[in-house]
Amino acid sequence: MAFNAKTSSLETPPFGRDDIELIERKTLHQGFFRLEVMELRHRLFEGGWSKPMHREVHHRRDAVGVLLYDPARDALVLVEQFRAGAFDDPVSPWKLELVAGLVEQDESLEEVARREALEESGCVVGPLTLMHTYYPSPGACNERVTLFCGLVDTQGMGGIHGLDEEHEDIRVHVVSFPTAWELLIQGRLDNAMCLIGLHWLAGQRASLRAASQRALT
Repeated sequence: MAFNAKTSSLETPPFGRDDIELIERKTLHQGFFRLEVMELRHRLFEGGWSKPMHREVHHRRDAVGVLLYDPARDALVLVEQFRAGAFDDPVSPWKLELVAGLVEQDESLEEVARREALEESGCVVGPLTLMHTYYPSPGACNERVTLFCGLVDTQGMGGIHGLDEEHEDIRVHVVSFPTAWELLIQGRLDNAMCLIGLHWLAGQRASLRAASQRALT
């Protein structure tokens, strides 16, 4: 049956895993991450099946990011560190980011958020609010990222953090929301977590600050 765009719903995907035929799957590299190549074909929107094709996929564990926000001071925490994926960046491979890390086995997403906040910034996180779960690059990578907002007290925060055994050298910055927004506009915050997190915070900031004030009275 041909795909009918008029009767399709964006809320329900027209195809699922059963609409893909996996012909062969091979591992090309196995290290900290895995690279594999798949030969497959899939159903077409206009009906029938595609021709067999090869697709390389980068496999990595799911990740969690957390935007650390202090509503009392209207400030957030950014971490700065070297990123190998930005090695050829024309400005710098040291990037300003949100706290983030990979999910370990049998670890909840909330546990990852709190663990990474402590390891990367020395920060103990209060209430967590789920923002989004998304695929950063589904055309080539199977990783899913879950992003939280975590309320913190930024007084006294800063310095250098990270785990020596993971070769982490992380500098912590506490910046006001207006400063962070200006960095975003200037292109200094050029990764998905920061872009998604800052735009979410722009819409929720007033309510977070109002709730924080009510909690103090």
